[in-house]
Amino acid sequence: MGVDRVRWGLMSTARINAAVIPGLKESELSELVAVASRTKARAGEYAHEWGIPRAHGSYEELLADPDVEVVYVSLPNGPHVEWSVRALEAGKHVLCEKPLARRPADVEKAFDAAAAAGRLLMEAFMWRHHPQTLRLVELVRGGGIGELRLVRATFSVTIGDDRARLDPALAGGSLMDVGCYCVGGSRLLAGEPLEASARQVVGPTGIDTRLVGTLTFPGGVLAQLDCAYDLPERQGLAAVGSDGMVRISTPWGISEPGIEYHHGHDIDRIEIEPADRYRLQSDNFSRAIRGLEPPLLGRDDALGQARAIDGLYRSAERGGVPVSL
Repeated sequence: MGVDRVRWGLMSTARINAAVIPGLKESELSELVAVASRTKARAGEYAHEWGIPRAHGSYEELLADPDVEVVYVSLPNGPHVEWSVRALEAGKHVLCEKPLARRPADVEKAFDAAAAAGRLLMEAFMWRHHPQTLRLVELVRGGGIGELRLVRATFSVTIGDDRARLDPALAGGSLMDVGCYCVGGSRLLAGEPLEASARQVVGPTGIDTRLVGTLTFPGGVLAQLDCAYDLPERQGLAAVGSDGMVRISTPWGISEPGIEYHHGHDIDRIEIEPADRYRLQSDNFSRAIRGLEPPLLGRDDALGQARAIDGLYRSAERGGVPVSL
């Protein structure tokens, strides 16, 4: 017996939608039925461009649409929690673009709203769904590099004049935008950190344009991460253990899937089949809505993210003084 497709609506016409829409359209589990923008004209243009059946001229209209089951919140960072909560209270499931929030209390608020409404909420870290990530976890947790001791994670882009990313009122900043991937990669491999320290460069608008941080984990595992808006595009993730190392050149964008595995005197290349991480993410959430499997990411993971990000910012604001998490 087939499963009824889950009916999706897009909250905003953000650029990230272009990565999400193809997977929704190709999936046998999902159906894209509506999009909302702040004006009817913009929503209509976008709906025509992408072949979306309905266009709403406000986010409130989208939440009032009885045919929409799940809302993808692709707004700038600042209003993520507000509109996630409003969507949940309107009876919609919510996939919220990362990061859900900087502060743990806001994450708790959002997931409490989901629980009260009997709906699902998931933070949209698409790279977590890719086979490359799953294989990396198998190697590290399976003892392939011995005892984990060090994680290095990096992500930088040159953004130019991107007002949303540079606006402190919209929770802009390199750590919130790209550094959150580094935090997630470190936590995935090492667990939940006990302490955070960081130094930042603050730009003219008041957001961090560059940040370097250290997270300390149980067992003495250290993670070093860096993120920036004023450096060339670069990304990477490495885990170093007592007996070897694994390294991924594109852990977040996954444009070149594969893992470099150092063990003993040997270096092997573990090939990973290409996959659409955005479709894997939306398929997981659609299955979860239909009760076929749990969502990959839930409250605990989102709380861990927020605690680490908040700790890094608190340390950076104090000139690098370590803070307990």
